[in-house]
Amino acid sequence: MNICWFDNHRLGVVEDGRVYDITDALAALPPARYPAPPGDLLVAHLPKIRSEAKRLLPSAASRPVHDACFLSPVANPSKIIGVPVNYDDHVEEARTDKATFTDRYQGSIEQQGLFLKATTSLVGASHGVHVRFPERLTHHELELGVIIGKQAADVTEDEALDVIAGYAIALDMTVRGPEDRSMRKSVDSYSVLGPWLVTADAIADSQALDMSLRVNGELRQQTNTRQMIMPIRRQIAWASRFYTLYPGDIIMTGTCAGVGPVVPGDTVQCSIQGIGAMEVAIYPARAESAKAA
Repeated sequence: MNICWFDNHRLGVVEDGRVYDITDALAALPPARYPAPPGDLLVAHLPKIRSEAKRLLPSAASRPVHDACFLSPVANPSKIIGVPVNYDDHVEEARTDKATFTDRYQGSIEQQGLFLKATTSLVGASHGVHVRFPERLTHHELELGVIIGKQAADVTEDEALDVIAGYAIALDMTVRGPEDRSMRKSVDSYSVLGPWLVTADAIADSQALDMSLRVNGELRQQTNTRQMIMPIRRQIAWASRFYTLYPGDIIMTGTCAGVGPVVPGDTVQCSIQGIGAMEVAIYPARAESAKAA
């Protein structure tokens, strides 16, 4: 099932090129109380939402996908986890261009460690990316986004795939420069997730998905998730040794070679097999952000 947030925080299911409004399914969620538990309330109760969605779909109003404004399919993750240089061709790309990527991209994934992105950087495909520092390079990085479905800590690799709620396309946007990854990747709008959440049962093998990225129609990145250095199940197990994972947490699983700059006016087209496609517009910084910077 493809589940989305769209327009003014409406809940939807995407089928056959149409978005069906199932916002009434939110009545199945327990009332929010203070202090709220960590994680995303909807993802934590996804089985209930799916059951309600099936009941509502036959009579739900719908519209074509191209008429909807897609928000992030996860509204409230407790954290966004990034996996650095997880494809051999990107390792080589970073090694041969230290002026852009710096020396921090050397060493194994385990030596470099995971990094966290601010949840305030999270947006949906229709929001677009607002380039905060036009005098510096902002690069696109296409990744498979893994969405955690249940609380988990110290899980084994054999157990890891069982804690996944679903998948989405992820754009890990990056300002190049000397600062720590977590700072340069946490700019507002620099974590794009979309266009919807594809539930885990709809993906037969997440470790065998073709994916590609184009900028203004020009192919920049193309790979298959089987090329990952650290597979998804190991990423989850490793992350859960350091952090308790909560429903809605997002793991951006790494990017391949071909990362490159974008500037305001560009359009980034992303596609991942079994998930779908999304277009992300690149804009100048918002006026209030530019003033703050």
